[in-house]
Amino acid sequence: MGTTSAAGGPPPGDPGSASHPSPPGDAPREPWRRTAAAAGLLAGDDPTPTVFEAMTALASRHGAVNLGQGSPDEDGPAWIRERAAEAIRTGAGRANQYAPGLGLPALRQAVSAHQRRHYGVDLDPDRQVLVTTGATEGIAAALLALVGPGDQVVAFEPYYDSYAAMTALAGARFTAVPLRPPHFLPDPADLERALGPDTRLVVLNTPHNPTGVVPDPGLLGRLVEVCVRHGVLILSDEVYEHLVYEGRHHPVATVPGAWDRTLTVSSAGKSFSLTGWKVGWVTGPAELVAAVRAVKQFLTYSTGPAFQLAIAGALADGDAFLAEQRDRFRAARDRLLAGLGAAGLDPVVPAAGYFTVTDLAPLGVDDAAAATEALAARAGVVGIPVSALCTPGSATMDPDGGREAGAAGLRSWMRWAFCKPPAAIEDAVRRLSVLPSVLAG
Repeated sequence: MGTTSAAGGPPPGDPGSASHPSPPGDAPREPWRRTAAAAGLLAGDDPTPTVFEAMTALASRHGAVNLGQGSPDEDGPAWIRERAAEAIRTGAGRANQYAPGLGLPALRQAVSAHQRRHYGVDLDPDRQVLVTTGATEGIAAALLALVGPGDQVVAFEPYYDSYAAMTALAGARFTAVPLRPPHFLPDPADLERALGPDTRLVVLNTPHNPTGVVPDPGLLGRLVEVCVRHGVLILSDEVYEHLVYEGRHHPVATVPGAWDRTLTVSSAGKSFSLTGWKVGWVTGPAELVAAVRAVKQFLTYSTGPAFQLAIAGALADGDAFLAEQRDRFRAARDRLLAGLGAAGLDPVVPAAGYFTVTDLAPLGVDDAAAATEALAARAGVVGIPVSALCTPGSATMDPDGGREAGAAGLRSWMRWAFCKPPAAIEDAVRRLSVLPSVLAG
């Protein structure tokens, strides 16, 4: 059906690679320009929309099936939505006024109970849990709080574009370490080579977006050992924790040696198909959470209390939905993988998340970004070029990458979302069947 993206260590004999720092000294001086440039969203002097916005507009323009943005087409459970609606209608718990900057006690307690129930992690809800406006704000506040000019931040590539953008906004240097197809497993040796005396923080993402990789505890342990040896902090993005189809999620903070240096970010958006609510949280040692709060309170200050109240209930009572959603998305994943395979592609089988990735090179495409218009207009389907999730100009995309030849192939890779209802997946599979003729023409 496809190439398996499994948990475990790097394939034997894999040589490792150098990291790829973003452009240094000559970077734009204004914060907004640095931020846009780091995400590849600066065209001359003008900022451009994110790839997610651009591909959604492309799909709308051509009436294409949008397998680009990772946003479910179906809302989360009605009973969760009704709790928020009732709180808004009645104003119970001051649901229409500012929430405390730390987050409502009910949600912080629910996050703490959730971590204990699922992972055996005991958190003080008053000192080790901070509610944020989605995971993205948690990432932003953590990076702005903990890194600055002269610091280096390291992450594996491809990555969620917020990592590089917020690092640039903080004035720090971002270094990307390539993940190699077809397994896309992070290599501790590659990570160690990327770290230096200026490294302040490493971003880990498990389950991984966009590849769906779920590192096993042994591999996570080796990554943490590298961070411990170099005395660096860890920011762990775990928003897909409840969308694991093969194996189980292992929080980085539970790895021996990780707790004292690890901030974990997660959210309700992916877990409960309520991405527009933007309810997330940061957990970890009290002193690190306090540092993030010091910045977060000057970003949004607080998040909608009605949504917080509803998510507190969802975390307590939503395990049955989480299991049902996993089964539903697993079936959608398998159907999309079969359709991509029938179209002549070899998709990676994601162990988790919303996405699969495929190399379009077998169909004659060497640049997935350049093929998006033809895919939308002639095949009626839209994905996200994996190059949009890589550092602009890095060897992960560069076809002349030399010893990075394996990573260089990512220029021709596309990300496809399967967090869609069966009818949308079937429509996409039907349209994908014409890919060979469309791309050949």
